[in-house]
This record gives sequence, structure tokens and C-alpha cells, in this order.
Amino acid sequence: MTEFDVLVVGDANPDLLLRGDVRPRFGQAEQLLTAADLVLGGSAAITAAGCARLGLCTALFAAVGDDVFGALVRQQLTECGVTLLPADGRGAPTGLTVVLSEPDDRGMLTLPGTISALRPGDLTDELLGRARHVHVASLYLQPELATGLAGDFRRARHLGLTTSLDTNWDPAEKWESLSAILESTDFFLPNAAELHAITGRPDPDEAAASLVRNGTTVVMKDGARGARAWWPGGSCTAPGRPVDVVDTTGAGDSFNAGFLAAHLSGRPITEAITWAAIAGSLSTRAPGGTAAQATPADLPT
Repeated sequence: MTEFDVLVVGDANPDLLLRGDVRPRFGQAEQLLTAADLVLGGSAAITAAGCARLGLCTALFAAVGDDVFGALVRQQLTECGVTLLPADGRGAPTGLTVVLSEPDDRGMLTLPGTISALRPGDLTDELLGRARHVHVASLYLQPELATGLAGDFRRARHLGLTTSLDTNWDPAEKWESLSAILESTDFFLPNAAELHAITGRPDPDEAAASLVRNGTTVVMKDGARGARAWWPGGSCTAPGRPVDVVDTTGAGDSFNAGFLAAHLSGRPITEAITWAAIAGSLSTRAPGGTAAQATPADLPT
């Protein structure tokens, strides 16, 4: 018997979420904000929180520092019902992201700190063996981990786990090849812009087809339109749920949580992307990534 339904691997840090007149004007200009929130951030942490809220027994493998931001992360993960399995932060401070949020877009400034601390070999067989599924987030913020992830995913599959990956945006915009990793990835969860950048193909159908031929199921976040999925032998779409949007931070991570909750409860891909699209939509009802995440009652039975 495994200990956890899902082991989420990646980043955990506070998000300082600023709303209002957030586009900086230099020259010592002072601008007034309408709101500021210090909330749990990091794609992996938000995904883990969403999984726990949807009833999965969830562990997060991430590095946080022994500092005030690290204490905040640990407290909020505990409140969300996530078990933190601490990785070696190698003396770095806890990472931080400043989110400049506008109604239809956002910019992000990130201090990597412990976010980039994970290394090849950190995902041991003992660690992987504690879960049914392993999900890796924010890969491009963890370049050292990325060099060994193909082997980690192969070992995970050998141990009987299913695997998923959400790279998030590449700050360097190099979009280095993921082909070796994706060959051992059951579910790849990009948004449309990331799918285009990673494959070099602007048409989503063509981009997904280039990955599906190696056996990977592609589940694409499609903004307000919901979700699209492609797998060997099929494809489908699912609409989002109309909501009054307050903040889109972490919506893609809540989308991931909805998908994983459905997958790990044995639901088919057509239902899983419906859960994902609804979970992503509902998370935008409040500031930050975790305050308005979906509960089981929000999803179709």
C-alpha cells in the first residue's frame, strides 16, 4: 500500500500579489495599489493544495529555507492538508514571486532561491515508492532537476507510478527540448503558449500530434475556453465555467489538480479534462492560487 495518492515535486514559495496600478513607472514615481496579498505560491505548492482540497492524500517534495518566508510556506501547506517532504535547500533563502496582476494579464518577478535547489538523484526510489502518481511542476525554474528527470520518470514508471509534467513558462525563453522526458510522461499539461513554444508548432493539433505519437497524453489549458486533450487514438474538449474573475494567479495549477484528482479516482480522460477546466475556472474567484480552489462538491459526479 502506498502512503500518498500523489507526490508533487517542485517549487514552494510565497507570492506577493499586487493589484491596481501595477505597471512600474521609473523616475521615482510613486503609484497606489488597490490590494496586496502575501499568499502561498509556486506551481507545485498550489497544485498540491488543490489536490488535497479535492480529497487526494498529497505530499509535496520541495525545498524551503529556514527563514520567515519558509515558515509561511510550511504553515500554509499544513493548513491546506499537504504533507511537506523537505528537500535540501542548500543554504539558499526561500524563493519569492512578486505578481503584478491586472484583470486580463499579469507579470511575475521571481527570486529563485530554494526553487532551483532540487538536483538529479533527489527523487529516490524510496521517495517515489511512497506514492501512486508523481507530478513535476515549474521544470524550467529547476534546471538541475531537469537534467535527470527523464531517468526519474523511467524509474517511477518501473515502480508502478503514473507521471505528469507542467513545465510552466521558461524565463530564459530557450525552450530546450523535453523529448527524452516526455517519452516517459503519461500526461503533459501545458497552456497553449507553452505547447507552441516547446514544439515550435503554432497549430495546437499539430503540436499535440508531435508529442502524442510517442504515447504522451497532452492536456492543454485553453484559458476561458476551457481545455483540450489529445491522446493516442482520440481527442476532446471541455468548456470552462463562467465566473467573475478576480485574479488568474495559479489557475493552471488548480487545473492540474482537477485533472489529477479525476485521473487518480479512475475517471476517463473526457471526464478528467472537464474536472480540470472547472477547477481552473473556479480558482480565479479570489486573490492568489489557493483561496478559491474547487472542492469535490463543485465537480460533476
